[in-house]
Amino acid sequence: MKPYKNQKSSKKKQVEKMFDSISFEYDRLNRLISAGNDVKWRKNIYKIAESLGPVNILDIATGTADIAIELSQIEDSEIIGLDISEKMLDVGRQKVTNKNLEEKVSLISGDAEDLNFPNNSFDLISIGFGVRNFQNLEKGLSESYRVLRDGGTLIILETSVPQNFIIKFFYLLFSRTFIPLVGSVFSKDKKAYKYLQKSAEEFPSGEKFGHILKSCGFKSVEIIPLMLGASSIYIVKKN
Repeated sequence: MKPYKNQKSSKKKQVEKMFDSISFEYDRLNRLISAGNDVKWRKNIYKIAESLGPVNILDIATGTADIAIELSQIEDSEIIGLDISEKMLDVGRQKVTNKNLEEKVSLISGDAEDLNFPNNSFDLISIGFGVRNFQNLEKGLSESYRVLRDGGTLIILETSVPQNFIIKFFYLLFSRTFIPLVGSVFSKDKKAYKYLQKSAEEFPSGEKFGHILKSCGFKSVEIIPLMLGASSIYIVKKN
């Protein structure tokens, strides 16, 4: 699905436009919508990554660089944050500067489905709330597989739909009312938050996404449900 149904441009171009339009409000509304849990989830990613001792790290769909900055705590690590939205990156660059992390964190514009890196470049790749915005999910995941070194790890944080019937009912009630309401009240781009809600609901999460990861070559898929299944962390290995 695309953010702007009535426009003929590609999903990739529409996603870029959407995140450019909400770049300065994104962090604040993300905290509100997740009730601050996104901060805890990033710390979970850091703990998983830190235990692996990676040096060369790529954070895809880095947005305003929160995950890249979190991962910069890993000793001797170097992080490249990549995103399609230049305005989101501008917000992230200001954060990096404010924290004096310019020597550890580099933010660049780029396409997750056409990564400008050689094969086997990174020890670890992270993607936070980004894969559901790929125009071609399998192509984007295959590119991550290509640039990840043998034995490297891909960590994905993404929305999911709870499996428990009762929890799922309240999750859908919340997501279909609160998220669009927040967008309509606080955002300049109301369609953006309608898209974010709908794309979260339609994303093939859980075991379905695990099968897609395996079809792209990844092995040993571990799934960690968060917030009663409203989001999930996927940990996968290359070879």
